[in-house]
Amino acid sequence: MINISENANEKIKEMLDAEDTPNLFLRIGVKEGGCSGFSYGMGFDDEQHDTDQALEFDGLKVVVDTDSIKYLNGLEIDFKESAMGGGFTINNPNASATCGCGSSFRTAADAGKPAEAGEC
Repeated sequence: MINISENANEKIKEMLDAEDTPNLFLRIGVKEGGCSGFSYGMGFDDEQHDTDQALEFDGLKVVVDTDSIKYLNGLEIDFKESAMGGGFTINNPNASATCGCGSSFRTAADAGKPAEAGEC
């Protein structure tokens, strides 16, 4: 369903270890909005709901809400270092269009709800 590279997994675990909250995990989701219609959400959480799907990647717990699963099948998350720092990259094979900032997309079957002008 979702693929998290070794680099991304290590970076996420490093960030989780820096937090002072026990039982944190990575939550990945999709919500309407953004330049192209949907935007990705990725952050730490410690509250799992009955409707969430939990996954594990080499000791990293990842939770996805059921509404987002259909948009994230095949998603690839990586972390790349560069001379200017580093950052997470997302490759979503379901996206038929993305915006320039890379955090917003739409699919061939669902355009979502694009944000107002100037919001990305």
